[in-house]
Amino acid sequence: MLCWKIPVKSSGGSVPVYLNVYDLTSINGYAYWLGLGAYHSGVQVHGVEYAFGAHEYPTTGIFEGEPKLCDGFTFRKSIQIGWTDMTHEKVKGAMEKLAEKYRGDAYNLITKNCNHFCNDACIKLTGNPIPKWVNRLARIGFFCKCIIPVNLNSTKVGDHKIEDKVCEGEKKKLRCRSNRFSPNSSSSSPPREETRGSRSKSPVTMSSPLITDIGTS
Repeated sequence: MLCWKIPVKSSGGSVPVYLNVYDLTSINGYAYWLGLGAYHSGVQVHGVEYAFGAHEYPTTGIFEGEPKLCDGFTFRKSIQIGWTDMTHEKVKGAMEKLAEKYRGDAYNLITKNCNHFCNDACIKLTGNPIPKWVNRLARIGFFCKCIIPVNLNSTKVGDHKIEDKVCEGEKKKLRCRSNRFSPNSSSSSPPREETRGSRSKSPVTMSSPLITDIGTS
């Protein structure tokens, strides 16, 4: 087995930080044991899961949701990456900074995907990277893109796909949501209420509303 357990290095914090890993394809049932596979991942801290996905607008692709319940994927496992001493508000501030780099229209399956985001977020929160096997397929694909399954280019998170074009109805919905979290929008609006157990994604309420609920990985 090549998916070795990575020892957790303590960074002195008291709040655990987890990487929640999901299967993108049933082939992972075999590939996982070889240290390969196609995975989606999210970072869980303070009871919230943060992830990154694609859309066609120049706004952030970072979104938050219910831990271990990312719609469209099959949850595989949760890995403790380390600990952090950041409060919930400081974590949101860290995500806000990452949002400047991880725009929805900058998503790339090989060079800037959900696992790249999780790696940066985990290093920022704990000082520890994510296990290499989680994003190994992207690193191999950087040198040999032909090995990446074509169907992964339209893998879904929620109702949105990674495609060159989306239907006009979807464009209107995405544009509406993007405008709602633009710098000119009011940050005093109350966040959406979400019933526990629901798999829908929701925006992060913060001083500068850069986090949106549009995501595809």
